[in-house]
Amino acid sequence: MHYRDQYDQSINQSSEYWLDKAQSISWFKAPTIGLAQTSASDYSWFEDGQLNTCYLAVDYQVEQGRGDSIAFYYDSPVTGTKQKISYKELLKRVSVFAGAMRAAGICKGDTVIIYMPMIIESAVAMLACARIGAVHSVVFGGFAARELALRIDDIQAKLVITASCGIEFDKVIAYKPLVDEAVQLAQHKPLKTIVLQRDILRAELKGQRDIDWFDFIQDAQPVDCVSLNSTDPLYILYTSGTTGKPKGVVRDNGGHAVALKLAFNEIYGLVENDVWWAASDIGWVVGHSFIVYGPLICGASSIFYEGKPIKTPDAGAFWRILAEYRVNAMLCAPTAFRAIRGTDSSGSLYKPYVSKHLRWVFVAGERLDSSTYQWLSKLLKVPILDHWWQTETGWPITSPMMGLDNPKPTRLGSTNCCTPGYDLRILDDAGQETLPGTSGNICLKLPLPPGVSTSIWNQPDRYANAYLLDYPGFYKSGDGGYKDEDGYVYITGRIDDVINVAGHRLSTTEMEEIVSAHEAIADCAVVGAVDSLKGQVPIGLVVLKSDTKISADQLRLELVANVRQQIGALACFKEVFVVKRLPKTRSGKILRAVLRKIAAGESYQIPTTIDDPKILVEIEACLKQRT
Repeated sequence: MHYRDQYDQSINQSSEYWLDKAQSISWFKAPTIGLAQTSASDYSWFEDGQLNTCYLAVDYQVEQGRGDSIAFYYDSPVTGTKQKISYKELLKRVSVFAGAMRAAGICKGDTVIIYMPMIIESAVAMLACARIGAVHSVVFGGFAARELALRIDDIQAKLVITASCGIEFDKVIAYKPLVDEAVQLAQHKPLKTIVLQRDILRAELKGQRDIDWFDFIQDAQPVDCVSLNSTDPLYILYTSGTTGKPKGVVRDNGGHAVALKLAFNEIYGLVENDVWWAASDIGWVVGHSFIVYGPLICGASSIFYEGKPIKTPDAGAFWRILAEYRVNAMLCAPTAFRAIRGTDSSGSLYKPYVSKHLRWVFVAGERLDSSTYQWLSKLLKVPILDHWWQTETGWPITSPMMGLDNPKPTRLGSTNCCTPGYDLRILDDAGQETLPGTSGNICLKLPLPPGVSTSIWNQPDRYANAYLLDYPGFYKSGDGGYKDEDGYVYITGRIDDVINVAGHRLSTTEMEEIVSAHEAIADCAVVGAVDSLKGQVPIGLVVLKSDTKISADQLRLELVANVRQQIGALACFKEVFVVKRLPKTRSGKILRAVLRKIAAGESYQIPTTIDDPKILVEIEACLKQRT
């Protein structure tokens, strides 16, 4: 089916379309109902179907004769460890760990916190939870104890699964003291803490609550998968940057599995036995959808990478992975490639690792600026494909569909057209649809397709207040952008990234595009600062490439001239500060909300998702130099 026919059917005959797609996975009881809906915002998918996500990802693959195929490649340059885990071996590990959990009293519907680094045991724990119907919540290893405690309390976790430490290129982070503090702070006390001891730093186990991972499974018997309703929750994932009461996005089992099967096969264009690499972490939605569940449900091989794009050991690390494992396609945040380019702008470190198997590279999570696109495209000589989605959706909203015979061509600056099931509209502040080419609020018409979250854990009103209240009948994405006459979507950034300069509403994203195009710039951010005369003015924060020789004064003159030429004097872009790094989340997103507060001289809370809090001190010192 061509893209247009498939997309139109997904919108006009959505129930029939998704029931047909549901046949692509193996159900314990196949659904007869596609969409069940009582109102615009009250609906469910495949409500009479029964299945198990772990069965689809592991057992089913073994039954289909892929037992000896590789499920996971584990590559850890920070420890010098490499492993190949077959589907048969993964089944053994998961079923035994699930048996140990059941013996410890964990049952269907119970909740489990997983606080782990990027190691295979993390996936084992996730899949084991799915196997017995326990609801897992993965918390990025190294999160502050207070934030972990909030999550323990929010889901009333019966079990915490952790490791003794996480390893960065320049430090070792002890996890167990953070877990101990979190359990002490939490009002709800988990029954047990399971600890995987790592040789580089072993944890002290205390009392009856703490159990060594291998002691936990020593006498365990493997267990089979339980049958779950399609609408039963699979996991809870807390969105980054939360403050106060956490916001846990809930994902179901049935819709999630059907959506990931479509996404992996038809969007990413991969099938069984292909090798796929999502260069992310299990703490983020990419890790859930496209490191663990999606690739395994489709019988592919997925790469677990415990390292960084640079410094583990150098900026050729990603190229080694692509070549060594014969990767067919990958997904990565643009910020990782900007870091590589900033260290090795000539791309010389790619030459020893030229990959002959790579078909294309998908990017998401941050805006793909044109200079990074051009550099990467020229270096890798494969299509570089921008696409857009969110933690809440769990799979792409707009993207080229590389699994179709005739994917829509890419357009620079666009994340392509909507994928099946997403009816995207650009609405103005009054809720009226804008004309093509006119920016507004990106919204999705209800009902949303399978796999998209429709609730916040333990807070029934919060989902509606956050996403549905402003535009009745629509989901508000929080992003701004526009569509052209052919339906291609252009993301201009978060709605908050529009500043008002003397009455002119200007996009800081557009300015960042101009700034990043300068040959000396490795990374940049433009934020609005308070100005007594103009209301707001833009400020540029830039990171230079390692081999640049331009002075800060000359760079400022050239950047100001470039913005003036392409946007106009009305932008009032006059201030540029050179910094060593930009504050980012561990998934690579620039913390623009924090930068805005610093630029405005407002107080702010250091986000728990920040990669390196010390960089904020440097940013504050720079901005104090403003005249």
